[in-house]
Amino acid sequence: MSTVGRISIIWLPVTDLGRAVDFYTERLGLDERSRNSNWAEVEVGGVRIGLNANEQETPGDGGAVIAFQPRDSLDQAVSRLREHGIEFPGEVSEHPWGRVASFKDPDGNDLQLYEPPPGNRGGG
Repeated sequence: MSTVGRISIIWLPVTDLGRAVDFYTERLGLDERSRNSNWAEVEVGGVRIGLNANEQETPGDGGAVIAFQPRDSLDQAVSRLREHGIEFPGEVSEHPWGRVASFKDPDGNDLQLYEPPPGNRGGG
């Protein structure tokens, strides 16, 4: 029996809450659920992402990666996000478990677009 039932929230440290909220809502199209002086929550597909601007929390190298599954093709999503000023430092990588396009939010947190292999394109 699993002790963990589901993801409650993923949270990321950020240095500028307004900039972070704008990135996740305006550029990626996530829904803003709440915001106060040093915390905001956005949501995608029922998963909440907390953005923590508390001075004791700072972004760093490594850590969690959030992988988003595009609504349409990975290539179309990359193209659309580039139009919104998002930079993809490398090419789309191909793996037996799917295709990945990596990018970062304004605080350097690692993000990805993930497309499962054909025949395994579950909802997203």
